[in-house]
Amino acid sequence: MTTARFLAPAEDEMLAAAYYESQASGLGREFLQKVRSAVSDIEEHPDRGPVADFGVRRRLVHRFPYAVLYKEDGDEVAIVAVMHLSRRPNYWIRRI
Repeated sequence: MTTARFLAPAEDEMLAAAYYESQASGLGREFLQKVRSAVSDIEEHPDRGPVADFGVRRRLVHRFPYAVLYKEDGDEVAIVAVMHLSRRPNYWIRRI
């Protein structure tokens, strides 16, 4: 099984959970759980996500308008971004 490693900026993007928690109690926890679920799926099947630009793959986050962007590197995947789907679509490219 592949292991996932978050780049620091991608970890910072998980702070979106605070916004969701401010909207409804428990929603922030659900957001984090859905992101963790997407990352687990990536670890089990890293080649499943469609390839976007620069060999980076994308896995949608269930129920939330986010995607986990990742790049395979041997037996590890680097989580490049936890990206909101309606904001600045190419901001993550400089992280590669």
